[in-house]
Amino acid sequence: MSSDPTVFLIDDDQSLREALEWLLESVDLPVETFASAQEFLDAYDPERSGCIVLDIRMPGMSGLELQRQLNNMRSTLPILVITGHGDVPTCVRAFEGGAFAFLEKPINHQQFLDHIQRAIEHEKEVRRSRQAKPFLASKIDSLTPREHEVMDLIASGKTMKQVANRLEISIQTCSKHRARVLEKLEVDSDVELVRLLLTASQTPGE
Repeated sequence: MSSDPTVFLIDDDQSLREALEWLLESVDLPVETFASAQEFLDAYDPERSGCIVLDIRMPGMSGLELQRQLNNMRSTLPILVITGHGDVPTCVRAFEGGAFAFLEKPINHQQFLDHIQRAIEHEKEVRRSRQAKPFLASKIDSLTPREHEVMDLIASGKTMKQVANRLEISIQTCSKHRARVLEKLEVDSDVELVRLLLTASQTPGE
C-alpha cells in the first residue's frame, strides 16, 4: 500500500473519474477512484494521507453524508467538493461541514490541480500538528507550577518586570524561571513560545 499522499476520487460518473485520474497521473500524483461513497468507506484507512475529491450527488450515500461520516471519524483528509448542480445552500452546507474547496463542473484543470496541491499540503500540516500535540503536552506537564505561571504570563504579553511584580519575585528569579521554560519547551525566544502555545491550542484542521 502506498504511503505517498493519494488523491481519493469519488464520483459515480465513470468518464469524469477516468479524465481526472489521467490528469492527476500526468503530474505524478497517486490516485484511487471509487464509484460510490460506500465503496470508499469500505476501503477507508485513517492512516493514509492525501485528500478527497468528492461528488455531491451520487446514488445511495450522498457526498454530504459521506462528509459527515468522515468528520465523525476525525478524518484528516481535506475534501474538495465537485458538482454539476452547484447552488448556494449546497455550497454553504459543504463549507459548514469543513469542505476545503467547492468546484463546479466542468472542472478547470489548472485550478483543480492547484487546489489538490494546497489540500495535500494542508493535510500534512494537520497530521504534523496532531502528532506533535501529545509530545508538547508532556513537555508542558514537566514544568513546575511556578514555571507554568511564568509561561502563562509571558504568553499573555507581560514583560519580565510585569511578571516579576505579579508573582512578587525578583526579576533575576523570574528570568531563571523563564530560561527553564524555554529550555524545557525547546524554544529560543518568547515569540517562539507564544507560537508554540497557539499551535497547541488549535483544533486539528483549523
